[in-house]
Amino acid sequence: MTSSAFQWKDYLVLHQYWPARTECSEFYSFEILVLLQGSDVMYETEVPGPPTVLALHNGNGGDSGEDLWFGTSDGKLGLIQITTSKPIHKWEIQNEKKRGGILCVDSFDIVGDGVKDLLVGRDDGMVEVYSFNNANEPVLRFDQMLSESVTSIQGGCIGKDGYDEIVVSTYSGWVTGLTTEPVHKESGPGEELKINQEMQNKISSLRSELEHLQYKVVQEREKYQQSSQSSKAKSAVPSFSVNDKFTLNKDDASYSLILEVQTAIDNVLIQSDVPIDLLDVDKNSAVVSFSSCDSESNDNFLLATYRCQANTTRLELKIRSIEGQYGTLQAYVTPRIQPKTCQVRQYLIKPLSLHQRTHFIDHDRPMNTLTLTGQFSFAEVHSWVVFCLPEVPEKPPAGECMTFYFQNTFLDTQLESTYRKGEGVFKSDNISTISILKDVLSKEATKRKINLNISYEINEVSVKHTLKLIHPKLEYQLLLAKKVQLIDALKELQVHEGNTNFLIPEYRCILEEADHLQEEYKKQPAHLERLYGMITDLFIDKFKFKGTNVKTKVPLLLEILDSYDQNALIAFFDAA
Repeated sequence: MTSSAFQWKDYLVLHQYWPARTECSEFYSFEILVLLQGSDVMYETEVPGPPTVLALHNGNGGDSGEDLWFGTSDGKLGLIQITTSKPIHKWEIQNEKKRGGILCVDSFDIVGDGVKDLLVGRDDGMVEVYSFNNANEPVLRFDQMLSESVTSIQGGCIGKDGYDEIVVSTYSGWVTGLTTEPVHKESGPGEELKINQEMQNKISSLRSELEHLQYKVVQEREKYQQSSQSSKAKSAVPSFSVNDKFTLNKDDASYSLILEVQTAIDNVLIQSDVPIDLLDVDKNSAVVSFSSCDSESNDNFLLATYRCQANTTRLELKIRSIEGQYGTLQAYVTPRIQPKTCQVRQYLIKPLSLHQRTHFIDHDRPMNTLTLTGQFSFAEVHSWVVFCLPEVPEKPPAGECMTFYFQNTFLDTQLESTYRKGEGVFKSDNISTISILKDVLSKEATKRKINLNISYEINEVSVKHTLKLIHPKLEYQLLLAKKVQLIDALKELQVHEGNTNFLIPEYRCILEEADHLQEEYKKQPAHLERLYGMITDLFIDKFKFKGTNVKTKVPLLLEILDSYDQNALIAFFDAA
């Protein structure tokens, strides 16, 4: 293991608990926690998401001194005991509410029950307080949404004696306190005047400070206007920083693009030279408009503008790509500052963009194999893997041979990539994955004038295996679409009859869940078409490796999908 192969996220020194040792727990950019003694790896363990933060339980490692909290970029929390021999996973909290990634944690008894609580800050501005029950399991007690990502969190007594607070800092520099002091107070005889006077003094002080700041702003603005009209004035582009994150969510096989600026955002222009879908995000209050694109002449498949509301400093988008289609997504970020300026951020959409690194795969699955040989170096074949797949370090790792495992977040198929100087072997239970790799790697080798010898072994059983993986997803989407189509007609019947007693239980259930069904259907546009496309690609790729062009049979395949039956679909694949 070398540091060049991985991106370290956080570390913690544990020598105060294990004397005469210096132990560090460090993170990869994927789902691994590693325990080091000096420069030696004692062991590593998988955690439920890419870790971003690490802290001692209760600030001291708990009763054993070995308990660590960890938070992940996809919003999960966990507690793990780091012993000298092996890790012990104690509990994990899933991100069922789809909140942001975890940036900071702290321990403080904010509830006042004598047990330290877990304070959590997330990158979507959410602040959470978890208490612990009798079984030592976390229970969410309070949460509060802020408008910016929380970069630091701490508990203590700050503003007023006797009332504890949670103090947080945000990305743009705001410091906010959440206090336990009651908002409403009850007063006895003679106390009302005292309380009112105290509040009045605070209000007067704040108003005076605000007026002073406003006056300074007006002065500086006038000063700027005068200097800009001078003949000796020089134009300067104002600088601003953009905190951006482009990550794959394995829960719904979509990419989250988060853009955050230290000043208010005016608008964000999204442009893509590959076909992608923009998905709805509940937390997004921006108004989106789409412009027509001419994809044939300039490879421009998407042009969308998000106009943000006043004082919006953070924008979150969701994107779903199509594997095999690769290119660049660009975001043009324009803040509300004068003179107008813009920054461009670029994000690569890779050929196998929906694949995610994993620690293990199922070797018992039926696998197809693609083998490449030729006069290429280890660094060259590694650069091809980086080009095709996400979460692979750009710098070649030390050693003569490297193996990576991946899982398709949309279909749950797998990929094993093993390569060395002069040889690359790729195994997958999905023929379409092998087909994409074959086409892309051939193009990359041709660009560099490298002659490749390509061979492949196709396992016919893998096709039926992949169709079985697709089946529950396709069946669910077909049923969802059918239910949504029935909603309007059922509502008309309900209005006409005055009640739903005459309907069968299935239809009554559809009416009761109508809002939820329509919301879910709206969140997944083109989901059914995407599954149809994957089955069509699987059909074409199966016969492409046999040297047969079956594109003329695609209309018949689509007819079978419209009246979907799993056995009929498998029979069509076998008979074609």
